[in-house]
Amino acid sequence: MPTFLPRFTIEQPSTLAEASQMLASYGEDARAYAGGTELLLAMKHAGLRYERLVDIKTIRGLESVEERDSSVRIGALATHLSIERSPLVRNRLPALAELEANVANPRVRATGTLGGNLCFAEPHSDPATLLLCLEARLEIAGPDGERELGIEEFLVGPYEVALGVGELLKAITVPLPGPGQRAVYRKFQVHERPMLGLALVLDLDEPDRHIRSARVAVGSASPTPRRGAAAEKLLGGALAQVERRLDEAADSLADDAELLDGRRRRPVWLSNRPPLGAPSRRRRQGHRPGGVHGRHPSAPDGVRQGASQSAGTRADQVD
Repeated sequence: MPTFLPRFTIEQPSTLAEASQMLASYGEDARAYAGGTELLLAMKHAGLRYERLVDIKTIRGLESVEERDSSVRIGALATHLSIERSPLVRNRLPALAELEANVANPRVRATGTLGGNLCFAEPHSDPATLLLCLEARLEIAGPDGERELGIEEFLVGPYEVALGVGELLKAITVPLPGPGQRAVYRKFQVHERPMLGLALVLDLDEPDRHIRSARVAVGSASPTPRRGAAAEKLLGGALAQVERRLDEAADSLADDAELLDGRRRRPVWLSNRPPLGAPSRRRRQGHRPGGVHGRHPSAPDGVRQGASQSAGTRADQVD
């Protein structure tokens, strides 16, 4: 198996429109390139081969993190490290900041981008699971203008996203939480590789100890992150009643997940004791593959549980 990068040409557009035109013109022979922590590795091992990489790091303004229209808008080229250190994210979306602080390793956090992580669509990845529960929206730019998709619409399957020819992910927009919203993310992992992730977002009426609504999703074990509608219903209501339904909610969430290997994994920490009071802080038509096709080798033994609101991932390539 090759252990060196094949020859390729780097293109450096100065605008999104120029990058979009390049990708549309070169077609299957080209790929957008940002941090490249997963893309270059796949090319090095002959998992992917492109004659041209369109380096979108030369496009200014795609790395910003700002508050806009009651949301936090994160540019597709914002690195995991910059998101982790953003005062805005730390203050308004602390669960996301904590997740980014635990992505993979320092090298990946410094160079890898959130947009690239989402576009590579690696199933064993965490950000999409939490963003799904936070109801994030993705801004996409292409030859026919701009459009928005939710996480569940964008992630078509393993390494496959709903980007058309010449389209690029521009930004991720996350609604600001209300005063009663609490969010948390937990994972089980092998070394840097997450094997099971769980995101939980609750809308609480704390004086009355009542959960107005819940959003819960499982990731890493499924082809794409999956919310559990039945589990979410069980997690609403009076806090004392919800705690008696935790086992049932955990079983329901496991039943709803389409597992990668067909094995049923119960989200144990949910059934034991969720952080209900934790502080909030193709290549079908129109779809493009997000990364390497095929399955990863079986993970080694030694799964460990990550800390509350932790995450780990190793993808960074914006398509």
